[in-house]
Amino acid sequence: MDNRSPPQNSVKRPIAAGASARLSAMTTTPKLVLSSPADILAAVPYLVGFHPADSLVVIGFAGAALQLSTRWDLPPEPGDLDRLAPLFVREGVTMAVLVGYGPEPVVDSAVLEAGRLLEEAGVRVTEALRAEDGRYWSYACPTIVCCPDEGLPYDPVSSPVAAEAVVHGLVALPDRGSLRRTVEPSAGGAMREASRRVAADLRARLARPPGQVSDAVAAEFVAGGLARVRAAIDLYGSGGRLDDRAAARLGFDLAIIRVRDEAWALLDDRDAHLALWKDLTRRLDPLHVAPAASLLAAAAWRSGDCALAGMAVERALEADGAYSMAHLLREALVHMLSPGSLLDRMPTPEDLDAEMGPPRGCWLGPLVTWLSGEPSARAG
Repeated sequence: MDNRSPPQNSVKRPIAAGASARLSAMTTTPKLVLSSPADILAAVPYLVGFHPADSLVVIGFAGAALQLSTRWDLPPEPGDLDRLAPLFVREGVTMAVLVGYGPEPVVDSAVLEAGRLLEEAGVRVTEALRAEDGRYWSYACPTIVCCPDEGLPYDPVSSPVAAEAVVHGLVALPDRGSLRRTVEPSAGGAMREASRRVAADLRARLARPPGQVSDAVAAEFVAGGLARVRAAIDLYGSGGRLDDRAAARLGFDLAIIRVRDEAWALLDDRDAHLALWKDLTRRLDPLHVAPAASLLAAAAWRSGDCALAGMAVERALEADGAYSMAHLLREALVHMLSPGSLLDRMPTPEDLDAEMGPPRGCWLGPLVTWLSGEPSARAG
């Protein structure tokens, strides 16, 4: 993977726009009125999850409602922004707001190019801003009176809009690096020891020649894994947390594709999924984190947090560069697909049973590989 993030599109924050735009949290009815460029700049970090830098943020509205927002690294690669207009047309966007963060030469070209592409596609750009070092400039401002050469000051931290967003439970981390750190390894000695003990127990249970794991043993492992997945989701839904041994055991369960797919099929709008898979992404052995990180990516993408989804995909591919679920999600993010494009085709647990049939011994192959410490033959 290169060090540039894929463009991130988000649909997690309902915003209405008219003479003034309004921001609300998903689970609350109060609205925050955005009546000025400074208000827009205060709201953007809560759309993308962190205070952006060297970025182009494009917010799209369908009528009076927020449809999606996107963030792009600046400067964009040649042709990168060509994907913007087709995305907005596909999602029914009718008007947009552009915000560029960074020095004038870099931001100007990106904002002007994005504006041109959107206008040509029939999307009306109602505001375009550049922000740098606590000051902003409006491309839509007609006179020096409303937009002087030195720009106008704004403070996204102390703004009433930011204060209201925090009250309603919205979060904006200081920068993208801070978001990245929320998925980095954090396991201590106790977790590593628990993982070693669980691995030793599993090796003892599977101590037999390769290829001779019986279907009955596989059925036992799969049934236990499915039960542990469901119990863990319920636990995190109630505010609980797996202890080290249980977390390690569930991490090994996820090596079995049928168990991982159960967790994938069970994803819904509950915060429990994000909490569970983020916790395991941080605590599991980095060599074995690909399934949990991929599930975190899927949960984040579903919730509209594509920045977090992209970082989770990176963690998964760092652990296993061939992990197919992570590649599937990365392609969805790179091509800026709506989560609904995949959700509509997701199987239910019952569908998985019908499609995959009863457990077979070969299903435990990836787990056996993990336990043997071999770097190849991983599945996903």
